Order: sequence, then C-alpha cells, then structure tokens
Amino acid sequence: MNLQRILSMVPFFDGLPENQLAQVEGIAVIREVPKGTVVFSEGDEGEGFYVLASGRIKIFKLSPDGKEQILHIFGPGEPFGEVALFSGKHFPAGSQTLEAARILFFPREAFLSLIKANPELALNMLAVLSVRLRIFTRMVENLSLKEVPGRVAAHILYLSDRLGGTSSLELDITKSQLAALLGTIPETLSRILGRMSSRGLISIDGASIRILDREELEFLAASGGKL
Repeated sequence: MNLQRILSMVPFFDGLPENQLAQVEGIAVIREVPKGTVVFSEGDEGEGFYVLASGRIKIFKLSPDGKEQILHIFGPGEPFGEVALFSGKHFPAGSQTLEAARILFFPREAFLSLIKANPELALNMLAVLSVRLRIFTRMVENLSLKEVPGRVAAHILYLSDRLGGTSSLELDITKSQLAALLGTIPETLSRILGRMSSRGLISIDGASIRILDREELEFLAASGGKL
C-alpha cells in the first residue's frame, strides 16, 4: 500500500508537499478491519482520528430504544472521528465497517504536534469540517421539515448530482441502510420508491435507479411533501 498516494487523496492533506506527507505517514497506524467491526462507540474516549484507505464505514447514533440513525457513510480517502481530535473528549457517535476495510489511525497528540508545525493542516481541516457542517444542516432540515418522500427525492437527486447530474445511478448501500440514513424504515422506503416508480418519476431495477422526471422529483424534494 502506497501510503503517501492515499494520504494525498485525503482532503485534510490536500496540497501538502511530500516532506510533510512523509511526516503524516510517519505517525499513521494501519489497521485491517473485518466487515461489521465497531471501530469506536459513542462515548468512547477520542484518542485520535481515522482515515479510510479502503472499504466503507457508517457513522451512526442509537436511540434509547435501539433505533439507528445513520449520519454518514464514508468511503476510501475520507477522514472520520475528527471531532474528538480537537475536543479531546469523547466520540459523539459510533462507527462500524460496512465491508472489510483498511483504516489509518492518527494518534491525537502526535497529530496535534504536526498541526502546530504545519498550519496548512489546520486550514484544510477547517475546510472539511465546514463542508460537513453544511451536510449536517441539510440533514437536520430534511429530517425535521420534510416528509419521507421529500427526503427520498432529495437523496436521489444528491446521488445524481454527485455523479455529474446523470439520470442513471446505483444504490451502493442496502435499503435498510438507506432507510436508516433517511430516518425511516425499510418498508416505508420500499413503498415510496414504488409510488415514485408508478407515477413515472423514476424506474427501479434492483439497486439501479433511473430518473425519468427530474423536474417533478426536484419539486417533491423542494416542497418536502407527500406523494
């Protein structure tokens, strides 16, 4: 594994020269993690943060009755658990691998020493955290102000926009995981996707979704209404 190549793809380390990337590489601890592994639980002490080199991981919270709300699903090159890096306290959510993963762990004290020596790191981290704050703001808006059909429509459009506006896309997570991400249950999600299909907004073939009426889908996402 070429660690410097992987690190150069991480937003935190964007634009760092090779000598600084080498310093970051020098404190990284590589971990091979099987599918379904809890990397950290909500409330665990934040002794450092992580970067996903391969695989995927979900960040989630559990309600007192055990209901799961997925906050993020991250893929290769993305950092996670960075909130505890600055607060030095506890992780505010849990994390679990969705597939076998290779994870880089960066100890808190060693990484903070690098930040003091390389202010560029701090600026990059602020940029990443600001993007994630916007994502959380949108999530709170969707969960609190939109009905489930509006959330589903907004997510389909988000996936499309992430791929450059394509009308054809693939769901890369299970419907159960998607339901947890959108704050609903799998049965409700399946019914809504079926209604969208019957009304000609989308077509569905397994995990493949094709957008047929983008304008109506955008109206549903913006209004947050019911089908």
